[in-house]
Amino acid sequence: MPSPTDHIVKSVLLRAPRSRVWRAVSDYKEFGTWFNARLHAPFVEGTTVTGNVLYPGYEHVKLQLVVERVRPEDFMSFRWHPYPKDPERDYSAEPMTLVEFALRQEGPDTHLTVTESGFDQLPPDRRDEAFRMNEGGWEGQLENITEYVDKTAAAAAAEGARSAAARS
Repeated sequence: MPSPTDHIVKSVLLRAPRSRVWRAVSDYKEFGTWFNARLHAPFVEGTTVTGNVLYPGYEHVKLQLVVERVRPEDFMSFRWHPYPKDPERDYSAEPMTLVEFALRQEGPDTHLTVTESGFDQLPPDRRDEAFRMNEGGWEGQLENITEYVDKTAAAAAAEGARSAAARS
């Protein structure tokens, strides 16, 4: 049985339809905007997406996301090396954790759950720190996606109102 520190589960209710939240999660450019990363390719099952973190102080962190599943407007998952902060360390031989994004419509809103699992497989010398940093990191990322979806939904509504006014 996995330990309590093998997985992280974070959820948020977003005030947007599932199609909007899905684009924010599954479009690599939108994902990069709220995640504060530059990704170099779309999320396609069976592919590896590379990129780097843009957050100040972490620009040296390289990302490698191995996309496992993409079920439109429902679920997306990838594997990655959690918290690969040391530019001198080769993480390629280490196990990757699994990150899952699950969406569920709740009335006009969308419930997003992010689960990251597999920390027990990491080398003991970095397991605790990777878990601790990603636990806090996902809290921050859910705040980021909430702000991003709210801002883009408001901009889309304003554009719709301007278009309707122009037609009348």
